[in-house]
Amino acid sequence: MMRTTIKSIATLLFVATISLNAVAQDTKPAPASPPATATGKVGAATLTINYSSPAVKGRAIWGGLEKYDKVWRAGANKTTTFETDKDITVQGKKLPAGKYNFFLIPKESGTWTAIFNNEVTNTNPFNYKEAEDQLRVDVKIKALKENQERLVYKIDNKGFALEWEKVSVPLAVK
Repeated sequence: MMRTTIKSIATLLFVATISLNAVAQDTKPAPASPPATATGKVGAATLTINYSSPAVKGRAIWGGLEKYDKVWRAGANKTTTFETDKDITVQGKKLPAGKYNFFLIPKESGTWTAIFNNEVTNTNPFNYKEAEDQLRVDVKIKALKENQERLVYKIDNKGFALEWEKVSVPLAVK
């Protein structure tokens, strides 16, 4: 009887220790810029944007954290990707069906450059090569009424927009 009780207690302690170790391993802190995906339809085309979503955290974003007149990965961590399953036009210019790295060049003037780049195997935004650009278009930014803490992409029947801090970058798609 005593031997059975000791075995039961030892087994219980062993299982509790294993369980606590398993729980402790699952409590990783959330990433500062978690991965996100926006998917939607514009006409017959399905658009998918994969990005990482940084937060403002009280920082000066445009002209501060993200410098003007420099190619930016349009998200955090690795390069943002844009995919369309049909040929489309973006800001009135043709973009063939396919997957692209998506970059922006923020400009103080309020007219930014959006870039769809063919080099999708390059997930390091610092290896950007202009020679691989499929399409570049100019985009007039819009002011947001309220602060958008986390960077988000929104897709609707007129196109898509990046929204972050007090800025919206809307791209017309047909």
